[in-house]
Amino acid sequence: MTFRIREFAPADTEQVVELWQLCDLTRPWNDPRKDIARCLETETSFLLIAEARAEAGAEAATGDAAIVGTVMGGYEGHRGWLFYLASHPEHQGAGTGRALVAEAERRLEAMGCPKVMLMVRGSNTGVLGFYDKLGYEVEEGLLVLSRRLIED
Repeated sequence: MTFRIREFAPADTEQVVELWQLCDLTRPWNDPRKDIARCLETETSFLLIAEARAEAGAEAATGDAAIVGTVMGGYEGHRGWLFYLASHPEHQGAGTGRALVAEAERRLEAMGCPKVMLMVRGSNTGVLGFYDKLGYEVEEGLLVLSRRLIED
């Protein structure tokens, strides 16, 4: 199976939310549909989709192509951020996540973004090796603080 990376389309919403739930990226206090809407309302944000495609010579799949990965990115003028990087468990290790990160970085760099940041939940330490291979590292002395302003 191969894949292509493309822009999110509103018709993708339910498949994307299902993938995020499957990959344990959603939380009860964050409405993923609202996160998508906020992303799409911001000029310097984007949501990319990795869509599975049948390999050349293989029988074409019926119905819509399967969404097998996502990444949301944004640039606020100081740093770029990556969110909702997801790769369907059946497609992990096939280069989907790596390709999504590379495309997100390319877009952020084209906006003039000097540095990309991301957050990893403490319960998701298994992904640290993946990010290490891509050149991401833990910033010593950096703590990320947050405060909720709007309840979803």
